[in-house]
Amino acid sequence: DSAFASFSEAQRQSLKAALRQIPGKIADLCRKESCDLVLLSGDLFDGAATRESIELVQQALKSCCVPVFVSPGNHDFCADGSPWLEESWPENVKVFTGALESVALPELDCRVYGAGYKNMDCPALLEDFHAEGTEKYQIGVLHGDPTVSNSPYCPITAAQVRNSGLDYLALGHIHKAGSFRAGATLCAWPGCPMGRGWDELGEKGAYIVTLEDTAELRPVVMDTLRFFEEALDIGEDAAAALESLLPAAGSDYFYRISLTGTGEVDVEKLKTQLGKWPNVELRDLTETPVDLWEDAGSDSLRGVYFRMLQELSGENPNAVLAAEISRKLLEGRQVRLP
Repeated sequence: DSAFASFSEAQRQSLKAALRQIPGKIADLCRKESCDLVLLSGDLFDGAATRESIELVQQALKSCCVPVFVSPGNHDFCADGSPWLEESWPENVKVFTGALESVALPELDCRVYGAGYKNMDCPALLEDFHAEGTEKYQIGVLHGDPTVSNSPYCPITAAQVRNSGLDYLALGHIHKAGSFRAGATLCAWPGCPMGRGWDELGEKGAYIVTLEDTAELRPVVMDTLRFFEEALDIGEDAAAALESLLPAAGSDYFYRISLTGTGEVDVEKLKTQLGKWPNVELRDLTETPVDLWEDAGSDSLRGVYFRMLQELSGENPNAVLAAEISRKLLEGRQVRLP
């Protein structure tokens, strides 16, 4: 139920429909991989959840046919009206709705620890925590921030992870995938399973984690809509350059292509090439050609500098590059190094 406010109505509907497919894709992955558990570390809903979304999640989690553990986060925290509190969830689903607690699974010889946000923010739940279970495998699932030590969203530090006594800690909150090991504990967050804008680019997915003597991590890329940003030097033929960069015809992936280089380009004409790609956006970042040696004859420090570069340019192409960079800096323009 993300809003996608910056997109067109048709794009919003496409993106929302793609998001609603993800619970089913997660359930399919669970069955395909013969998983023993599913760990969902929060923010399944983005604010107020629609009836359609709630029912899709309920059906998907039930169809996993294995224990599912949910630790709600800052976007779907457990307050009055929360679906985690108000709705009936399948018998195989355990939602952690408060302070840190654990559930033993004797058939798997493991114990799962989790907690649920009560508000938008959350203190450091792992501070002074140590798993005391006697089971072979100790697992944690939390919505936490391992990137900022004073984060308001349950900050997670390497020291806390090292001292936790957990074999594996599954985290949510950070939208870009990452992981680290601290002591005997693997701490990992898969990011969001689908990008929702230009700050969430490329392939997205989930993690399959195998617990044996140690925890081993395997990323799985999911078939979801994706966002890409590309820079395109217009060269001598902008239309041909664009044609070479466009995805396969009919692709519904989102591309933002920034036109770069020096020269004039008819962006509106280029847009006529995009009829088969409704989600491709063009940005004109090209620069107007300038006379590099305009000041070379002037009686000034600038003139002396550019005259020296001009004299070197015949035998040293780097002199031309130096002149281009210098001209941009003197005019207060952005410099992109080759």
